[in-house]
Order: sequence, then C-alpha cells, then structure tokens
Amino acid sequence: MTPDTVVQLMRDTLMTAFWLAAPLLAIGFIAGIAVSLVQIATSMQDNAFSTIPRLLAFLGGLLLLMPWMLQRTMTYAHALLGNLGRYAR
Repeated sequence: MTPDTVVQLMRDTLMTAFWLAAPLLAIGFIAGIAVSLVQIATSMQDNAFSTIPRLLAFLGGLLLLMPWMLQRTMTYAHALLGNLGRYAR
C-alpha cells in the first residue's frame, strides 16, 4: 500500500465521519441558540429547561436522519470492502 493510498483512505474515512456528524451538530447548535434566546427573553435560567429541548431536538434529528446516515455508512463500507484487494498490495 502506497502512502498516497493511505492518505486517500484516511481522507475518505474522516470526510465520511464529518458528513455523518455535521447535520446532528447543526441541529444541536440551532436548538441551543433557540433555547438560549427563549431563556434570555423569559429570564428563566433553569438547567432542565435548557437541556431537555436540546436532547429532544437531537433525538428527533437522529431519528429523521438515521436512514440517510445508514445509507451513507453502507456506501462507504461497500466501497472500502469492494476495493479490499487494491489495499492489500
């Protein structure tokens, strides 16, 4: 295996991990901003009020994005294992 092959393999792995995590991180970020704005507007500084909506938004996003995430992971695994002979050289 050449160094270029290793670099490309690691790049593909990291990009796949990035694209799988990015939508959930964006949902968490938007939910956090929304909850913070509501807390500022109502002057309510309760920890449960800030945590539960974020967790629910994250869970909802995870449930909605799970088929896409599984498809993306399966595509990556199929491409990786389909070219396994190329990596063994």
